[in-house]
This record gives sequence, C-alpha cells and structure tokens, in this order.
Amino acid sequence: MLQRRSQMFRTALVFGDALVAAAAWLLAPVCAAWLLPGAALPPFEAHAVAVFAIVPVWIWVMRQHRLYRPRRIDSPFRDLVSVVQAGSLVALLLIGFAFLTRTEAVTRAAVIPFWALGLAGSAALHVGARKFVRVIHRGGRYLRPVLVIGSGELATAVIERVRNHPEAGLRVVGVISDDSEIKRVGGIPVLGSSERIKPILQLCAAEEVILAFSQEESHQAEEVLSRLDDELVDVRMVPDLFQILTLRASVEDLDGLPVIALRQSPLVGWPAVQKRVFDVVVSAGLLAALTPLLVLIGAAIAVANGRPVFYRQTRVGLDGDDFEILKFRTMVPDAERDTGPVWAASGDHRQTPIGRFLRRWSLDELPQLWNVLRGDMSLVGPRPERPVFIERFRREVPGYMLRHKVKAGLTGWAQVHRWRGDTSLHERIEHDLYYIQNWSLALDIRILLMTLWRSRIP
Repeated sequence: MLQRRSQMFRTALVFGDALVAAAAWLLAPVCAAWLLPGAALPPFEAHAVAVFAIVPVWIWVMRQHRLYRPRRIDSPFRDLVSVVQAGSLVALLLIGFAFLTRTEAVTRAAVIPFWALGLAGSAALHVGARKFVRVIHRGGRYLRPVLVIGSGELATAVIERVRNHPEAGLRVVGVISDDSEIKRVGGIPVLGSSERIKPILQLCAAEEVILAFSQEESHQAEEVLSRLDDELVDVRMVPDLFQILTLRASVEDLDGLPVIALRQSPLVGWPAVQKRVFDVVVSAGLLAALTPLLVLIGAAIAVANGRPVFYRQTRVGLDGDDFEILKFRTMVPDAERDTGPVWAASGDHRQTPIGRFLRRWSLDELPQLWNVLRGDMSLVGPRPERPVFIERFRREVPGYMLRHKVKAGLTGWAQVHRWRGDTSLHERIEHDLYYIQNWSLALDIRILLMTLWRSRIP
C-alpha cells in the first residue's frame, strides 16, 4: 500500500542487485580458476564487457519474479525461493546463450560460480533488507498515520489487520463515523463524522485515508470522496466483499473499466507452469527412487491377498472432471457390497492385514505419483473425492465446489492438519480454501515437508 514510501526501498534493492550481479560476474572467473583448475575460462576483457548485458538481464528477471513489489507481510522464505528461481533462470539463459552462440564471453565454467555468488548475494540482500524494515516497523518507528472511515465489520477488520501486521508500516490514528452512538471501532476512538473530515485530517496528521464502508454505509462514499478532492492524502478503498469473496481476487482492466474477479484460481499462466514442472520433476524422481519399494509392496499384496494389486476408483478433480485414481488395494474384494459407498474408518474390518499397515503409513497412496505424472493430480492440493459424495456435499456445504478450482493433490493443507477421512467436512473445506487463496510454490514445499513428518495416520 505504501507505494511512495516504498519507492526508495525498491530502488535500493534494484541498485543492490545490480552491484551483486556485477560483482558475481566479475569474480566468477577467479572462483572458477580456483575451484576448477584447467577449466576453459573466458578472456577477461570480453567477460568484463558482458557485465553491461548481464546486469540488466538479472534485474529484469528479478522484477518478473516480483522481488521489487511490496511484500511486507510475506515470509522471508518466499523471498528466498523467488531469488533462487530468478537466479537459476538467469544461469540457464546464459548456458543456453553460450551453447547457441559459442561466444568467448560466456563459458559454463564461469556461469556456475556466477550463479552461486549471485544467489548468495541477492538472497542475503533481499531477506536482510526486508527483515531490517520489519524490525524497524515492529518497533513502532516510521509508521504512516492512517485514518479509517467506516464503522462496520469491514472497518474493524481493516483496523485488526493493520494492528496485527505492523511490518506493513501503517498505524491507525483515528476513525470517522457518521453513527453518533459509536465511540470506538476496533479499539480506536471515533474522532467525528465525515462532515468534519478536513479538520480531523489536520488534527491527526493522517497521510492516508482508508474507506472501509459496509454495504449499509456505501452511499457515503461519493460524498466523502468529494470532500477529499482538494486534499493531498492518499485515499484507498476496501470493498465490502466478505460475503461473496471466497477465492483469491484480482482487479482486471476491461478497456479502462476496473473489473474485480471474485472467484479466480491463482494457478493460471506462469504459476500453473511452475506447479506443473515441479510436479513432473518431483513425481518422476520419486517414482524412480521408490520403484523397489513399490515392487515389494505389490508383491506382498499379491502373495498375501491375491490379485488385483492395484485399486482403481473414479474421483473428481480440476473443474469437476472425473479421473481414475490409482492406489494399492487395502480392502477385501467387493468391500462395499454390503455397506455401499462409505469412508474407510480406523480399524475398518474390511481392511486386509497388509492394507491396515499400508493405510496407517499412507503407503497405499504411493501409486498416485503416476496420477501426478500424468497430470490428473498435483503433488499438493485438496484431496479428490468420489462423485457420489460430491453430489451430497455440494448441497450441504457452502463453497464446497470451489476446491475444484485447482487440481486434486496427493497431500494437502487439510491433510497435514489431520483433517482427512471421516473428520469435520467444514474444517477440511476451510483448509482447502485457505490453500487456494494463499498458494505459492513455497507453500507446496512446506506442505510436502510437513507430510513427511505427519505421514503416519493415528
């Protein structure tokens, strides 16, 4: 939100990254000569001149990875992941350029230390700089005074978020409300009505005004904006979309007309490519590494329980499309002949002895890596359900179908918090929607690591 205040910070980051890239490039041959004796090194003059092309490319790729946008409340780990992605992309571009042009200015022996030095320098710069700014703001210094206009739940939510995230650099100094009976909103005193907005601005020295009108107060917006026409404060508006905003929203431009997308999956465009590449690489690697274990489990099932070894079942995935999920068989044949479609519970008498062990450690899910590799599923996402259950849940649970805005996952945010199987459906949906709203590659990696520690089902 603090675009003007943060401009100097972003400029400093760009300048710092330029210095890091230049230093890493110029030092790369020295490191290569030390680490790789006898490796082909570029002529110094040609290598030094190339820095004028390398630095702009480095900055441009960093910018494409949103490393210069305000991200005050993001975790430092997200910055670190973005730097690694950007730096690795630059290194790949350089290797490809060297291969195609056979230029003397760029050699693979020099690119490797450049990549390592650049990543180390930029990671330290970005993580350290943002940590420094957060420490300053959390200490109550250099906070921008903000005036909130509104008195409903939306205004209270705005105040709470500002209070809970001092690293954003904001401090609410007062509230304006036309309801004379309200004296405080979110613990902040009401300083007067919108008619007195000008003297109140001078009194509290506010540099920014946030309009947080509820639907009942929305008629005041035009009048308040007209009173602020001749003031220099920044004005922001938070739309009251709490009742209908269920997925990550975005503002689009339709030939000059702003359009708010209320239900939009975050996994479109480049993020979708990132997630798919990550899924393919990891699932292929795991299938190759776990092949002996998969063969051993399959043989044990065949010997103890006979065929089939695998169990196929129709599930619902992205955009409500059906696909066939693959699992190791853990139940007796025709397990649902008497019960009909039901969830398996702990201690289910239909489980085979081997199946009980496999389900306890989630080993029966391993064949789904093939579903991930095929593109039916993702490594991380909401767990897929059977069509028969979905027809019931979509009528009983508001927002249930929104979980199908992304691919179903082998594991997910709900699963690592123990919301799986015959547990609270509402809690599972809440966790699934949180994942969709807050998706990032860093969150996927975090969930996979949490899955390793929480793979055993109690």
